[in-house]
Amino acid sequence: MTMKIDRRELLATLAPGLVLALVVLGMAALLRATLEPAERATLAALLEPRAALLLLVGLLLAGGLGALGRGAYRHWVAAPARLAEEARVLAATDAQRALAPQGSTENRALGAVIDDLVRQRGALRDDVQARVQEASREIEQQRQRLAALMAELTQSVVVCNLDGRILLYNHRALLQFRALSSAPALAGGGELIGLGRSIYAVFDRRLVEHALQSIRQRRQRGDAHPSAQFVTGTPAGQLLRAQMAPVRAGDEEDAEVAGFVLMLEDITQQSAEAAQRDRLLQDLIEGSRAGLGNLLAALEMLEFPDVDEPTRERFQAVIRSEARALSVRVRDVASQTAQTIKTRWPLEDMLGADLVAAALRAIETQHACRVVGDEVDAALWLQLDSYSLLQALVFLAGRLVEDHGVRLLRLRLARAGQRAQLDLVWSGPAMSTETAVGLETEPIRVGSDTLALTVRDVVERHDGAFWFERVRVRHEAFFRFLLPLAEAGERFEPAPGPRGESRPEFYDFDLFRVSEQARELSDRRLADLAFTVFDTETTGLEPSAGDEIIQIGATRIVGGKLRRHECFEQLVDPRREIPAASIPIHGIRPEMVAGQPGIELVLPAFHAFARDTVLVAHNAAFDMRFLQLKEASTGVVFEQPVLDTLLLSAVLHPQQESHRLEAIAERLGVTVLGRHTALGDAMVTAEVFVRLVPLLAERGIVTLGQALEAAQQSYLARVRY
Repeated sequence: MTMKIDRRELLATLAPGLVLALVVLGMAALLRATLEPAERATLAALLEPRAALLLLVGLLLAGGLGALGRGAYRHWVAAPARLAEEARVLAATDAQRALAPQGSTENRALGAVIDDLVRQRGALRDDVQARVQEASREIEQQRQRLAALMAELTQSVVVCNLDGRILLYNHRALLQFRALSSAPALAGGGELIGLGRSIYAVFDRRLVEHALQSIRQRRQRGDAHPSAQFVTGTPAGQLLRAQMAPVRAGDEEDAEVAGFVLMLEDITQQSAEAAQRDRLLQDLIEGSRAGLGNLLAALEMLEFPDVDEPTRERFQAVIRSEARALSVRVRDVASQTAQTIKTRWPLEDMLGADLVAAALRAIETQHACRVVGDEVDAALWLQLDSYSLLQALVFLAGRLVEDHGVRLLRLRLARAGQRAQLDLVWSGPAMSTETAVGLETEPIRVGSDTLALTVRDVVERHDGAFWFERVRVRHEAFFRFLLPLAEAGERFEPAPGPRGESRPEFYDFDLFRVSEQARELSDRRLADLAFTVFDTETTGLEPSAGDEIIQIGATRIVGGKLRRHECFEQLVDPRREIPAASIPIHGIRPEMVAGQPGIELVLPAFHAFARDTVLVAHNAAFDMRFLQLKEASTGVVFEQPVLDTLLLSAVLHPQQESHRLEAIAERLGVTVLGRHTALGDAMVTAEVFVRLVPLLAERGIVTLGQALEAAQQSYLARVRY
């Protein structure tokens, strides 16, 4: 790779020769002007045979002066500049290395003074660190108490801020999210969970926001320990049950909600078992009808007094046969259902007035119509899956507004025996019964979103009823839901605390302060962004000539901290030969990649791992070229901004002779381990980048846009692959 030429050093090298040439030319011109023609002819005759010798002497003299100029520049200019750059690195990092002696005697003496100051600073820093550690013992004890508490939980626990960014998760959550991955065999499925990563990669944002709104309503009613629960499907097809509790911003009961805790349980198997039990029950009913009919017919015939003995015996045989068949069928069903536990879709207690208020807001927000609450029993408590019920109400209201021109809707809520009846009422345009029945089985659509639910599904979740009715006398019609009432004594009961054995190995509560407001990334501070630092190992150095990726390794930086446990490492089958000359460099042999997934499977998983982050690499042009060449075949496009530690080093330390990763790491005091493995290089690059960020800030390079602009001005940015 061509290194940048220092223009000042080039000028120092050429300047003495140019000055000498100008002096000689000036003297020659002056001499020519003072001599008579005859004298000039005599001088020309004298110098002409010796022109080559004079030219050679001139060139040697110019070269010598150039070498002296270059040496003087390096001795008196470049050496102090390098010393200043290295001193800035030592001032901004924890590095304790000694500066290499270079330059003049005075410059060497200055380096020695800097070394003494660095040692003194190290001693002072060690003393401060000891005092900080002593003062932090109580905080560490609190952390250990948290760890002990988390170790008692069998459920997956995830803590998020209000933007849905993950602040804490336990080991069981890590294992569960990996199991939820659409590609769990790739790099451990680590693309779904991580500090600072969005929980909305797994959960529908609207569902979580609805649960948060329910919690806020309960707090407003004075509930000291509000919670909510919901069931949702994941992109990988699993069914999760989540219980949510708020995290307050302070100790006061009226403190604002700063985030939420999710306790997760995978109920996919339970749901499948419940569906199987339903099928068994249906089969039992259908299979028993014919047998019961035969039994009843046989018993009726036996009641006639004139039945002869052979006929009586035949009917008795029918009864015995059908009874045995029914006994076997019931025994088989009982045997199968005895192996499982019944699972119901979880319903939560909710004040009926709160449901009506939420429905009013949702319908008015979504549709251009008026909605009023009419005849609402404020004392009713319902047992609901409030999210799905609200979606059904918004869907029905939308069809009335869009298809029938209704502009005024009313909601009524009243007790109906052991149930509650919720009515969506309108006046004016009539609707046929066939249309109303069709709406019950039509997928629920709200805005541009279509849910995998129908109104009938929502009703079945509540074990309720739904119908359409017209009141011709009052010229009105309504949809009516029959819903379950909450049982007395069940409200606000805290869920029993499960027990288990995982620890909170992954947390960073500083992320509560990280704002994820929608702003241009170029204006965001580097210290506030999340980064994916990655590296690739390849079959060779020519991506355009057919070389392929054989390994991808990556780690994450969130909140200015390297998250070593959040990593991506995956071998790739290149489907071509690995040159023998490259094996000693990366250590990846053909048998190691045989049977590994191809790049068409690995790149989507890596793309998910890097979602919502800025990419960082060393000599990023090389790695990005490999990724770009796979866009057409994989359909995966990396559109994130990319920062290059090679270019950033050149921006910060233009006087340094090398910007290789090892050289930068040595300057910044980073220990190099695992070099020339994809994950090892990514880890070193991440450590380097973390140390470069404060150095960039000292130069006024604070935002992502400033860093990208500065890097592109570097000469090394012109390198292409």
